[in-house]
Amino acid sequence: MKKFLFGIVRHRIAKTVLMCAVLGGAISGSYWFGTTRPQRLLIRGVTNIENDPKVTADFSVFWEAWSRIKEEALKGPDLKEQAMTYGAIGGLVKSLDDPNSIFFPPADAQKFEEDVAGNFGGIGAEIGMRDEVIVVIAPLKDSPSEKAGIRSGDKILKVGDKSTTGMSVMDAVKIIRGPKGTTVTLNIFRDGWDKPKDFSIVRDTIMVPTMDWKMLDDHIGYIHIRNFNENAPALFARAAKELTTDGINGLIVDVRDDPGGFLEVAVNLAGWFMEKGSLVVTEEFRKDAPRPLEEFRAYGNNLFASVPIVVLINQGAASASEILAGALRDNRDAKTVGEKSFGKGTVQELKRLHDGSSMKLTVAHWLMPKGDLIEKNGIKPDYEVKISDEEAKKGKDPQLEKAQAVMKGLIDKAVAQRP
Repeated sequence: MKKFLFGIVRHRIAKTVLMCAVLGGAISGSYWFGTTRPQRLLIRGVTNIENDPKVTADFSVFWEAWSRIKEEALKGPDLKEQAMTYGAIGGLVKSLDDPNSIFFPPADAQKFEEDVAGNFGGIGAEIGMRDEVIVVIAPLKDSPSEKAGIRSGDKILKVGDKSTTGMSVMDAVKIIRGPKGTTVTLNIFRDGWDKPKDFSIVRDTIMVPTMDWKMLDDHIGYIHIRNFNENAPALFARAAKELTTDGINGLIVDVRDDPGGFLEVAVNLAGWFMEKGSLVVTEEFRKDAPRPLEEFRAYGNNLFASVPIVVLINQGAASASEILAGALRDNRDAKTVGEKSFGKGTVQELKRLHDGSSMKLTVAHWLMPKGDLIEKNGIKPDYEVKISDEEAKKGKDPQLEKAQAVMKGLIDKAVAQRP
């Protein structure tokens, strides 16, 4: 069983990384894929489910509205009853008031599962919902969106000539994507701007990066985790070997603009930094669930368990990134530098229905080792450092510079405390 954090996924069928968010739009939160088999319910006529004492709602109101629409609405005669049914189910899911819970009619459900298999392209930016506004969670390195100047936290006001007001994330995904080589225009507003600006982005096939590393001055190791995919554990082991060959005084872990990946990968990487058995994250379900809590603990080789750690975060650090950053903060007292992380910590389960439609429902959320809720709260950095548009254009990185300064202080402190 694999859990994928994009949010986070219990991933039992597809083994490729879910990138509909990264390649053109987004699937916010987390989900379990392939865990629920479709089932047909015994229906008494068309008015009620057989023998369900838990249902106390007055369904006669629903059928009254159905009849009025069919008999009196101007477009009533043209409505297909199956489309009305899907609209009703969509409204039912929407009543959860949860932007991460979504209903997919059959065609959309098929497209969603194709996305899980990675069969699409786009602009290379994960998007999500924040305060009922569609925002960029993170652009991918060297993607069309990054090259065009899109940054994490950008608000998408329009796609082409269509306003995103009241638009769902999935609807935005549909119009942001398109054939390779075609152009999509996003109307963007960024905090600090006086007015929004248009960004024209040429769609392309997206290559998903995983990890970069190098040795900085003063024997400070630097690892930038860009995605918690299946390649990450092997690449991290390689990075660890190369960085420790000549000795290492401290390690900067950079998870900026990393929207997530497999939960198992986050737990695996956490094991390099903390003692075996240390709590990494807790999954909390509803109180009446068979197992309300499930804990995930470190099991790695703890090579860096005594090495000073600084973590770089920003608005584009979500899900798996926040789990690793939170685990290092709570277990190792690692210092965090940058901007507040996205705050994406719910788990969705994909429920297939018998006609080919499906629902993605939020079933749990994640707690950091000290009990803090990730969802909407995120992680606030110990040292807040922003990157201005001008600094970004010039390729400057004041956040990394601050992280190096903090690390040097930690190293000096460690040296002073040696007997």
